[in-house]
Amino acid sequence: QVQVVESGGGSARAGDTLRLSCRTSGLNFYDYSMGWFRQAPGKEREGVACIARSGGIMSYADAVKGRFIISRNNAANTVELQMNMLKPEDSAVYYCAADFKTYEGCSLTSLYEYKHWGQGTQVTVSS
Repeated sequence: QVQVVESGGGSARAGDTLRLSCRTSGLNFYDYSMGWFRQAPGKEREGVACIARSGGIMSYADAVKGRFIISRNNAANTVELQMNMLKPEDSAVYYCAADFKTYEGCSLTSLYEYKHWGQGTQVTVSS
């Protein structure tokens, strides 16, 4: 059974740093690109950052480019999202997801391709 579990959310103030972690099990981690998504109340779920299987390709949403860093550890089956210079508009539930890929690449927009999702972790940023 595939499991995707996020951790590391919480409350922060504008300008702070938070680090989210996602641990997977039940899948061959190297076969999957990984993505972080977020959903704020009343808004659609959106892509934040994704990383290809080997970690050599990463993509970021414009809203977080230059502030967030995605990384993965294929030996540990984990992916992390370091969120620097947080803003109140970063407040949302953050989800980690896995997308089976036969090539190097990842998508921030094709959410339907991600078959395995975590339950989400809340991030709240105050001004």
